[in-house]
Amino acid sequence: MYSSNVSASGEIVEAVQPSEASVHTGSSPRIIAAISLNTFREAVRDRILYSLVLFVLLITAAAVVLGDLTAGQEARTIVNLGLSAMLLFGAFISIFVGVGLVSKEIEKRTIYAIFSKPVSRGRFIVGKYLGLCLTLFINVLVMGAGVSAALIYVGSANLAGSIWGAILLIFFELTILTAVATLFSSFSTPALSALLTFFVFIIGHFSNSLNEMAKNLGSQFAKYLFAAIYYLFPNLSHYSFIANAAHGDIPPLSMALGAIAYSFVYVAILLISTVMIFGRRNFK
Repeated sequence: MYSSNVSASGEIVEAVQPSEASVHTGSSPRIIAAISLNTFREAVRDRILYSLVLFVLLITAAAVVLGDLTAGQEARTIVNLGLSAMLLFGAFISIFVGVGLVSKEIEKRTIYAIFSKPVSRGRFIVGKYLGLCLTLFINVLVMGAGVSAALIYVGSANLAGSIWGAILLIFFELTILTAVATLFSSFSTPALSALLTFFVFIIGHFSNSLNEMAKNLGSQFAKYLFAAIYYLFPNLSHYSFIANAAHGDIPPLSMALGAIAYSFVYVAILLISTVMIFGRRNFK
């Protein structure tokens, strides 16, 4: 009944096949969900994700050992190393899997089978993005559970619960980075997209410092340049709470809600831009 010669797009095609009419009468969420789940399944099959999670858990275990060498600082060492590893390897997943979301489908030519069905490019992009975010969510949960287990092991059960505020901020930071990677992948090569996304990740963490430096510079051009960088690039310092979490602090509600709202707005802008750019590409 359906073509099965292209496995990567088969589930998507099958999910959107029923009728043209249903697509135009409110089946967009179902189509997006089908693409998201397919993207999640593909990511789960990718062994690199298992390797990264295992590596972070090993780093957490190593933090327990290192903590024994730092008198009375076991818990702080575990939190600092564990959450930092979670952020770095989460960023690795966001960048290197994110930049392949579109290019992979083009290289395998599965995108032609997908677009031959009633699937708009906007639904395709949103579905792919949400699928990778779901993958990141599961990975962050697993890695966070590993850090918490290590803290409980060393007798810091209270800290094991309080770190989840910082973990939540890490996840929303990764959603922004994933949207950036998706944007670049819509018009550039995977290698260049990965490089550009990495630069955005670095600049985003030094955004406040660049803004402060701009205020102290004598050059008017430099002030405008750094001000443009500050406002155009994502301010990822909103999500930096690892050092505080190591001391048992919980993100204030205003900070957490503000960071989450910022991520929703920024991601929405990036996805709209991605859909507009991707919509102009010619695959013929």
